Amino acid sequence: TAFVGALIALSIVALVLSLVRIKDVTLPPTVKYGMVFDAGSSHTSLFVYEWDSDKENDTGVVSQTLSCDVQGQGISSYANDPPKAGDSLRECLEKALKVIPAAKHRDVPAYLGATAGMRLLREQNSSAADQVLAQVAKTMQEYPVAFKGARILTGEEEGAYGWITINYLLESFTKYSSKAHTWIRPEAANIFGALDLGGASTQISFMPEGSGIGWNEASTFMLYGYNYNIYTHSYLCYGQNEMLKRLAKELIAVRGDWGVTGLRIPTTDLIHKIRTANYNETVSLSSFCTSPCTNQSDSRLALDDRNVTLEGRGNASECLAAVKKLFNFSACGQSQDCTFDGVHQPPVRGQFIAFSAFYYNFKFLNLTEGQPLAAVRETIEHFCTRSWEDLSSSYPEENPTRLPKYCANANYILTLLLDAYKFNESSWSDIFFQMKAGSASVGWTLGYMLNLTNMIPAEAPLWVKGHVPSLWAAAIAFIILTLALGLAALLL
Repeated sequence: TAFVGALIALSIVALVLSLVRIKDVTLPPTVKYGMVFDAGSSHTSLFVYEWDSDKENDTGVVSQTLSCDVQGQGISSYANDPPKAGDSLRECLEKALKVIPAAKHRDVPAYLGATAGMRLLREQNSSAADQVLAQVAKTMQEYPVAFKGARILTGEEEGAYGWITINYLLESFTKYSSKAHTWIRPEAANIFGALDLGGASTQISFMPEGSGIGWNEASTFMLYGYNYNIYTHSYLCYGQNEMLKRLAKELIAVRGDWGVTGLRIPTTDLIHKIRTANYNETVSLSSFCTSPCTNQSDSRLALDDRNVTLEGRGNASECLAAVKKLFNFSACGQSQDCTFDGVHQPPVRGQFIAFSAFYYNFKFLNLTEGQPLAAVRETIEHFCTRSWEDLSSSYPEENPTRLPKYCANANYILTLLLDAYKFNESSWSDIFFQMKAGSASVGWTLGYMLNLTNMIPAEAPLWVKGHVPSLWAAAIAFIILTLALGLAALLL
């Protein structure tokens, strides 16, 4: 009888447990950290990220803890003195270790990714590029972090990781639905394209209509259980700094006057259409030899040590016409699915986030999202006609070497987006110029870290349920007590 009573008691326990309400299992979170150096062509930045370990395969949970700009130029500028490339990182590394708890330092994955500046250096001098990477790796290994390597990204990787960053931060891949109590995948229309403009290269990445299979620049990702076929292409030598060098070289060559003794260039009357009115700048012809983008031989121009004074005239239409000559729009013939220089591209589709130099130039010109294209053109044209005296007095805090270049940069952006990528009056409103999304800066670094740490799984998210810990404890205690009483009754 006692034994039967014990079985009845256990049955009651099982029944009670089956009725206990359940909720999501939540354990005390452990915060993790990661850091990525973005070694660009003109400067280097360090980004520190943090996330809860129990949510690292969710979306929108990574936040940016620190952004630190490294003093000086990009690491490629230290080709003749590689140890200085490593030393330049120390200040930001020390700042990062101050915001990360000391007990977690050795578990922090640390990466350095170099982009177009180092791609150009590798083309020009692969040995120097290897030495620069070796020195930055040596420096990072001196610090108590889990150093994971320093490498040069391809242009397509840079574009794809920027695309991942944007859509991860904007919860385009997956998001939690409080109504359905599960993770859902937003419609494909919510997937954003990425437009990146750096100092030495520019990238475009987006999901084309259809599968996209067949494009040479196609990349496929399995993210949260779904396949994404994106088009991504990088144009080396079409970043804004290299563009300005190429434009200056072309204008000097066009204005040059060949004679018996060689090239003669006037030093006070050279029309340099890309400069602000009344702004003069002196450059050395030999400076064009420092980049693979401008060191090609040109029968119109001798690259020697002579100096040339570039005189700004502030002519917006001539500036735009000169910029357009940097693109070979005839290389594709009559093909509509083509940008320039013979590069094929499917028609742009969906909304885009334009960041980096796209954002900074338009922010300076006070161009707002949603402005009609005609108003954008009018603002740029008006800015280009302002004199240097007017601009320098109106923007006293702006870098004087950067201020006179906004005219050319803005005209270049218009040419790239409209004539090359083929946005039009209608699709122009689909471009959003911004540098942050959610809690982090937009760029390739977050996508790079998410990929290397496997924080975006290929499989779809699982929704796991569990019993409330306090009720579990009570149930277990009840079972033990019931068993004890049952055994006691059996013995008696």
